[in-house]
Amino acid sequence: MNKVISITFTLFTSLLLISCSVDLADYPEEHKPFDIKSYFSGDIVAWGMVQDYTHKVNRRFCVEIKGTWQGNEGTLAEKFYFNDGEISYRNWQLTKKDNGNYLGLAEDVVGTAIGRHQGFAFQFTYDLLLKIEDDTYQVSMDDWMYQIDDYRVMNKTTISKFGIDVAEVTLFFDKETPYQTCASFNNS
Repeated sequence: MNKVISITFTLFTSLLLISCSVDLADYPEEHKPFDIKSYFSGDIVAWGMVQDYTHKVNRRFCVEIKGTWQGNEGTLAEKFYFNDGEISYRNWQLTKKDNGNYLGLAEDVVGTAIGRHQGFAFQFTYDLLLKIEDDTYQVSMDDWMYQIDDYRVMNKTTISKFGIDVAEVTLFFDKETPYQTCASFNNS
């Protein structure tokens, strides 16, 4: 009987949490809204961490990003340096639509990523093939970027599988500091 009560409580709590999620409409329009096309142009370095469902930090990383645009078509070439020595790559092909939203493709993304913005917030949702050791898992990414000012952006991403949050990624971008690289990240 206790097991049934525990499962019922867990399902009820999960439903409550799902219904309490943030929406882009929660963010007011701004005079100068956050636009990833103008922010992610040129060379950028960001620093981040991955936390599991218990909020324990499992990995830290640095990522070098090179953004190039031709009209409304852009490429974000990302090179990740993880604290355990792994180096990985992702190349986003982005298209800015007439309504200001974005579509994105990358080699480890299943289907098309959808990006929408409102005010200082940008939401990017997509399914990702996530490699962990010798296995690959398809997970859902709910990626939120918040522009602090012209130079700084905070990023929070929830990773879920079967609708259950399994990890979080937090990133910090700063374009104001002189350009750096991640080369010394693994030596720190």
